[in-house]
Amino acid sequence: MVLSLQGCMAVGKTTALNYLCENASYVNVSYEENSEVVQAIRDRKLDKNKYEDYLEIQRLWLDNEVRRYGRVKDCPCTVMDFGAEEIEFHTINYPKAIGKDWDIEKALKDELTSIRKCMPARILFLDASGATLRQRKQGDSTRARNSFEYNLKHLMPLKRAWFSKMDNVDYLFVDNMSKQEVALRVKQWVDDCIASNC
Repeated sequence: MVLSLQGCMAVGKTTALNYLCENASYVNVSYEENSEVVQAIRDRKLDKNKYEDYLEIQRLWLDNEVRRYGRVKDCPCTVMDFGAEEIEFHTINYPKAIGKDWDIEKALKDELTSIRKCMPARILFLDASGATLRQRKQGDSTRARNSFEYNLKHLMPLKRAWFSKMDNVDYLFVDNMSKQEVALRVKQWVDDCIASNC
């Protein structure tokens, strides 16, 4: 069983996954693995705002995620820090966020077909107000999150609309919840998914 945590930067995904690592040994946790992709993009000097470069960038991301899924698909239960659903969403929606009308579905048909075979059984979408997310970002000095404001303003509205159309998404609104409370609720969600064999 593959599950995924979804949401905006600073919403509490990593904290919840760390809690699962420490308190749910029966769960395999898969953190985002993107350093090789980021380095390849830098080495090749690809520009995500240019059509041909964007296609190459997304091929790298999509291939990376297919391989990541392959490493966890046979585990009894894996919880992913963003899974295939994130790469699919971003691949299709980033051009819209920058005002481009690129036909990504056609250009990356084969790659998108592959990634859609890697989707999680269920997704927990952690959500919060902009004020809460900004407060949490400011309180975390361990990560730069340079694209935070851009993501919050341009991608999160698209993301909320995208995931609202899916029938395997649960929501947890974390305003007024401590990090510990969020982590406990995430663990309960995971346990419920296991018990019901999502």
